[in-house]
Amino acid sequence: MPSTDVNTTVVLVTGPSGAGRSTAINAFEDLGYETIDNIPLALLPRLIAGPTGGRPMALGIDVRTRDFSVRGVLDAYDAFKQDELMEPSLLFMDCQTEALLRRYSETRRRHPLAPEETPLRGIELENELLKTLRSRADVLIDTTTLTPHDLKAEIGNLFSAPGVAGLAISVQSFSYKRGIPRGIDMVMDCRFLRNPYWDKSLRGKTGEDKDVLAYVAADSKYQAFFEQLTDMVRLLLPAYRDEGKAHFSIGLGCTGGQHRSVAVAEELANALEAEGWQVSKRHREMERRGGV
Repeated sequence: MPSTDVNTTVVLVTGPSGAGRSTAINAFEDLGYETIDNIPLALLPRLIAGPTGGRPMALGIDVRTRDFSVRGVLDAYDAFKQDELMEPSLLFMDCQTEALLRRYSETRRRHPLAPEETPLRGIELENELLKTLRSRADVLIDTTTLTPHDLKAEIGNLFSAPGVAGLAISVQSFSYKRGIPRGIDMVMDCRFLRNPYWDKSLRGKTGEDKDVLAYVAADSKYQAFFEQLTDMVRLLLPAYRDEGKAHFSIGLGCTGGQHRSVAVAEELANALEAEGWQVSKRHREMERRGGV
């Protein structure tokens, strides 16, 4: 996490209703963060202008927040980024529709976007409303299968307590056809590697399948590329951590975002996890294909 005498960590916590934002806010509070839930967006500029004392902050924002708008959240996030004394992150708490429906059924609460309709309708409206925030998130946590205890542990892993040097790493795959994801710190192009798409037996699979990885790794250029990539990342990560950077995102792109970039992203994430780094993975095009 950023040094408290240089930068102030600010985490904007958002996501669909029922995905665990309140639990996440409580977890940040346990870590020593100053937490404010459902703060009106109009008050965020005062936080930027006012003194923080270097204490990290976690701010909960969702559709129930007064004057909520996606544009307003992104404007506030971008304003934090313009402040040299702030280290902002956008954390998106995600959850699959089936799990959200089950949670609404168990609590018998009405959805804030559809109080007179079914929870499903509210969930659909909210997912559509928040999709831009989801795509801009620095860190995404899918709580579908997580217990509150699991979620608190995940927050602790990704956002170290004040005074403890930590760096959360995001490894993402993407398709160049759809553009480079926003907020990526380092981008590597994997399109020079042999393409499993042209093998009919592999076309319908993804880079998460072992035979797709084997196909990509059989390229004569793969081994040298992967070794030099991991060596460069190993060199840079401690330096960024010592500089006080809270998050570092690595993007790996290919033509369709289904095979080569996914395979390399999986291998890189596994290699970094094996060395003790806190790593999250995202495969943007696979998420879209799955209707997430």
